[in-house]
Amino acid sequence: MAPEIVTEGSGWHEQPADRAELHIGYAGTGRDRSAAVAHLGKQVAEAERVFGLRGVTVLHRRLSVHDQWRGNRVVGCRATEDVTLRLDDVGALEEVLTAVVASEPATMNGPNWQLTDPAAARRTAQERAVADARDRAEGYAAALGGTLGPLRRLSEGADHGVARDMRMMAARAEAAPDVRELGLEPEPVRVSVHCTATWELLDTEPPPGLGSRYPVRRSTRFSGRNRA
Repeated sequence: MAPEIVTEGSGWHEQPADRAELHIGYAGTGRDRSAAVAHLGKQVAEAERVFGLRGVTVLHRRLSVHDQWRGNRVVGCRATEDVTLRLDDVGALEEVLTAVVASEPATMNGPNWQLTDPAAARRTAQERAVADARDRAEGYAAALGGTLGPLRRLSEGADHGVARDMRMMAARAEAAPDVRELGLEPEPVRVSVHCTATWELLDTEPPPGLGSRYPVRRSTRFSGRNRA
């Protein structure tokens, strides 16, 4: 069996986000469940206009109703609705945020920046990961006085996927708030890829003076790990 060199490579690519998600929550309270849900309904009704703005898609809505306790007795009920919005037009972010904050949500988190189609960024990251693995392998081959042969195997490392750049904000504001001072501009989204490559090692001749110290056997596998 010919000797092998096994190396790991990593690569990444960044590009500006072109999509965002917002997570908002509304709450209502009352003496019983019916009253709490009715109060929540009024809060959400004021926000329905936001859900219909241009470029806004409601991804999901979740309702929760539970008792409120004081000591060992129930003193009322609380109803909440969590809503996730996707904003496909980041140019409308300021308009959407202004409307969301004006609807008086109990909580608001976001924007969570994303890429509509990360495929192109992932391909670039893959090219860089393979180039990194090859560069490391060539270095080991040269150190052993040989040349790097063809690729034998390639496997992808743990999927680190898309690193979503997120800025978090909790909102509770008066009507018609000004969100321009918050600096919530689209940010770069990084796509990372890791791979492990196995290469054939050809024409191995240990460097002068290393032959007796570092004998190369036909079954040897050299592994280069990415410490970055």
